[in-house]
Amino acid sequence: MISIWEREAFYNDADFVIAGAGLCGLWCAWELRQAYPNAKITLLEKEHISCGASTRNAGFACFGSPTEMLNNIGSMGEDQMWQVVEMRYRGIQKIRQVFGDAEIDYDHCGGYECFIEVIQPEHKMREVVKLLNKGMKGITGSAESFSWSNKKLERFGFRGMDSMVENRLEGSLHSGKLVKALLRAVVASGVQVLFSTGLKGWTSTGDWVHLDIEHCELRCRQLLICTNALTGDLATNTNIIPARGQVLVTAPVPGLALKGTFHFDDGYYYFRNLGNRILLGGARNKSFEEEYTLTEGISSVIQDELERFLNSHLPRREPYSITDRWSGTMAFTDDKKPFVRSLTQNVHALVACNGMGVALTPIIAEQAVQLFKVN
Repeated sequence: MISIWEREAFYNDADFVIAGAGLCGLWCAWELRQAYPNAKITLLEKEHISCGASTRNAGFACFGSPTEMLNNIGSMGEDQMWQVVEMRYRGIQKIRQVFGDAEIDYDHCGGYECFIEVIQPEHKMREVVKLLNKGMKGITGSAESFSWSNKKLERFGFRGMDSMVENRLEGSLHSGKLVKALLRAVVASGVQVLFSTGLKGWTSTGDWVHLDIEHCELRCRQLLICTNALTGDLATNTNIIPARGQVLVTAPVPGLALKGTFHFDDGYYYFRNLGNRILLGGARNKSFEEEYTLTEGISSVIQDELERFLNSHLPRREPYSITDRWSGTMAFTDDKKPFVRSLTQNVHALVACNGMGVALTPIIAEQAVQLFKVN
């Protein structure tokens, strides 16, 4: 319930209103404060905490596995693929520069992609890796961003995997701690954050955007929609595709030797060591239509497939016990590029990181400032 004091203190004209307090909305608030120190900025979140994909992901700080990068070439073209990969790489560096590794539990553990010979023959992937390393050098400065690491397959305890590529430039982090760090930073800078206050709609009149929210009326000069998979409820011309990502976590595994973030099958499977437990997610490609949904929760089709993968390929000395299962809804575009666009002169959407929100949101927030300079 909103008190009279809160109505007087918060609910009046604003320079910028941001809808959505996930990673994208929080980074936009942070970036806007750097560009406009004296602006009145209000951040709206319909839930009592940020509980979308920003806090339900697997905590990967990555910019793309080889097969995922190849997949992106097919959907957006090679030039655009390199632009997006550079944005992801820059985003990871920015997170670490702004907050430091300790505050967000960043672990520079490296990333890996595993292959099965009958699906991705090693001789073909070696040519792919050479080409990708050539392109990556201009982004990372490293002559060998990707290197072969087959000897570690046995050390990690994998079963049924034939080859593996390592990327020493990636890592993992605690997504919840990153969200908390961002929230503390924007509140300290004077951004007004209102939880349990969802945006239901908006209308533009001249220089003002009138917002339809609960409790009272609010208007602003510029509106940023950062509601990710829910954006279709506010802007019908964005063609954002919701996609649920499911995860499971095992009980502690004695002697678990996994160290790093791991991908398999064009990035559709991903796993890592989380406190000597295995966190495993993905398998969306086994039931695309079912997972194009805003419905929360888990499904037997995906969870059964994750358990099959767990028992077939990941290190095991005794049967696994699953302690946790959850899902988060991501947002995708047809071309796999983030949706950063002005919808009107003073309404903008920054959504759809296509499963790479951790790395991309710090950079598309910078693009939000550029949108305002143009408009």
